[in-house]
Amino acid sequence: MSTVSHRLHLARSSPVHRAPAEVKIVCAAVMVFAVVATPREMFWPFAAYAAGLLALWRVAQIPLRWIAPRLLIELPFVVLAILLPFAAGEPRTMLFGLSMSTTGLYAAWGIIAKGTIGVGISLTLAATTSVRELPGGLSRLHVPGMVVTIVVLMLRYVDVIADEAARMRLARVSRGDDPRTIRQIGATARGVGSLFLRSYERGERVHLAMLSRGFTGTVTDFGTSPATRGQWSLACVPALAALGVCVGAWVAR
Repeated sequence: MSTVSHRLHLARSSPVHRAPAEVKIVCAAVMVFAVVATPREMFWPFAAYAAGLLALWRVAQIPLRWIAPRLLIELPFVVLAILLPFAAGEPRTMLFGLSMSTTGLYAAWGIIAKGTIGVGISLTLAATTSVRELPGGLSRLHVPGMVVTIVVLMLRYVDVIADEAARMRLARVSRGDDPRTIRQIGATARGVGSLFLRSYERGERVHLAMLSRGFTGTVTDFGTSPATRGQWSLACVPALAALGVCVGAWVAR
């Protein structure tokens, strides 16, 4: 069974994959900040962001058929955005024969455009950075050791919890239960509670086992060398371009 980390990481030998993890984390954060800070009333900056993201995927050898299904994670927000033009107030405008709120239209556009590009950036980071690289990258960015530990263990044990939930569901189905029916909502709630308790107890056991093996509160950095100045300069080009587009949008507004 493939794990969550394996489903998100796409093994390639591109320059983006070879870039140090801390550089990619910083660049992704800067790019997301630039996208979020862009005025939603402007349309051309988001076209520029999308074009840059497509170019980055080409360099990183990430096919669209791999990215597209994973973009569906934002579908609930898209549904919410579609309802905004009908729920918001004045002023209103006619679009496709329907009276829609102008403010709601801009809000819907902002959610869909910024959300899609932001998810695309996050997926690019996940596809080009393995879980094994994260502890070193976060540590070199001087992220507190406890936060690094929580992130790494969360990524590791989300697979364990997902497998446990799948086994519990299989056990229910094999005993004639149908978790999809509304009548079984009580049993489903009890199953969720049981899964929470099992996860909590597993976490305590794992923590005690780590302490007994000399765990000091920090995750090992596996000996990866820090990024050089040249690597920072080259890898930050997309982030600087995104900042330039954001600033240009505010100037032209």
